[in-house]
Amino acid sequence: MIPRFFVLLNNLLFTFSTLSTSLAFPDNVDFQKYQEVLDAGARIGGAPGAVDPPPPPGPPKFTGAKLVNDRAHPWRPLRAGDERGPCPGMNTLASHGYISRDGVATPAQIVTSVQEGFNMENNFAIFVTYLAHLMNGNLVTDLLSIGGKTRKTGPDPPPPAHAGGFNVHGTFEGDAGMTRADAFFGDNHSFNQTLFDKFVDFSNRYGDGYYNLTVAGELRFQRLQDSIATNPQFSFKNVRYFTAYGESAFPINFFVDGRRKDEKLDMASALSFFRDMRYPPDFFRPPMPMSNQGIAEIFFMHPFQPGGNADGKVNNFVVDPTSADFSNPCVLYDDILNTVKTLYPNPKGVLRRNLIKNLRYFYTSIPTVLGTDCGEQFPYGRK
Repeated sequence: MIPRFFVLLNNLLFTFSTLSTSLAFPDNVDFQKYQEVLDAGARIGGAPGAVDPPPPPGPPKFTGAKLVNDRAHPWRPLRAGDERGPCPGMNTLASHGYISRDGVATPAQIVTSVQEGFNMENNFAIFVTYLAHLMNGNLVTDLLSIGGKTRKTGPDPPPPAHAGGFNVHGTFEGDAGMTRADAFFGDNHSFNQTLFDKFVDFSNRYGDGYYNLTVAGELRFQRLQDSIATNPQFSFKNVRYFTAYGESAFPINFFVDGRRKDEKLDMASALSFFRDMRYPPDFFRPPMPMSNQGIAEIFFMHPFQPGGNADGKVNNFVVDPTSADFSNPCVLYDDILNTVKTLYPNPKGVLRRNLIKNLRYFYTSIPTVLGTDCGEQFPYGRK
């Protein structure tokens, strides 16, 4: 039986591969320079300065269906410098002003936005948001880009950390996406018309013109076969192993109007979200907090083990027995901590304080999302 984790894990449109532990952390000199830049920027009103990150918000009082494409949140076209990335849900929320329209926000703002705009379950919203922030955000300024790297999140943190945003391959975005190409082919975050045409084709063949659970299971399996056959660097393990199935369930759980009961997504609405980053007209969010409902059905249509193409060759898929999989959810937590420790091997001052706080915020969601507490770890101390 799949643990509760895989029933709740749904918008995990991020993934990560193990980062090299050979990356060296510069001495305190680099961190001191970083702090000087932050302080100077804050004084002159330029680059964002260091902040003390607040805890994530709790669930909203009202968690039913409601109109979210409303007068308070009109869609607006992109402006020069606005960030958008591989997650059509976050792109839509930014284009409607649920977060800053420039695509840069704090984790607390993102949690609030996905709860308000898509009725995402609170613990799951915290899990996915703080995971993305720990991997790709600026932990000192408490800002995260939903697209690529931008100066709007503040000065670069000391390497090997990067604050590169959602677009960074192998941390939030991953291979075998439904409407985004693999990073190997160059652009891993923009809408891909060819892949959307396949989305439509499978919806016609298996769903009578709608995207449903049957279509999701067939398309997920086909996208895996596509990447095995064309991407010599294809990787499908650890967090991406889970996020890919969550990605497949996501349009059914969040892009179907909350007044519908049939769990079927029409193609006009799909195109509006995936390409246009826009709610369909008169769109209502789901009638209850949602997560990864349907993921078990999608997985069991074509059960698939974690792994990847070996030796830089296509059609050379090898199972990885060390990867996290559906029977070992706590391996995810270990993998995430290992990656964080690689990015931040020797943090000092404000950075260390904010790492401790963000890891604490992230962990509060784990008992609910993973279905077990996994044993909280404190790589940087407790306070």
